[in-house]
Amino acid sequence: QVQLVESGGGSVQAGGSLRLFCAASGRTFSRYDMGWFRQAPGKEREFVAAISWDGENMRYVDSVKGRFTVSRDNAKSTVILQMNALKPEDTAVYYCASPSRPFSGTLDNEGLYSYWGQGTQVTVSS
Repeated sequence: QVQLVESGGGSVQAGGSLRLFCAASGRTFSRYDMGWFRQAPGKEREFVAAISWDGENMRYVDSVKGRFTVSRDNAKSTVILQMNALKPEDTAVYYCASPSRPFSGTLDNEGLYSYWGQGTQVTVSS
């Protein structure tokens, strides 16, 4: 049974930083792409960042490029989202996700993500 558990959310002022973690279990973590998505109140869920199974390819939504960095530690079955220079518009519930197929090149294709965490709240005040 695949489980994804996010942590690291919280409240910060604009310009601050947070680091989100997603711990995965239930299968061989190193075979699967990992993605981060977010959903703000009243808005649809959107893609934020993703990293390929081997850590060689990353993808970001334009609004976070240069501020967010996604990485993974396959030895710890964890994916990390480092968020710097946070803005109020980054306020949302952040979810990590993973596809059902290994080595799939899923990245920003939301439709291919099958497993989702419970989410962690990020609040950025101005």
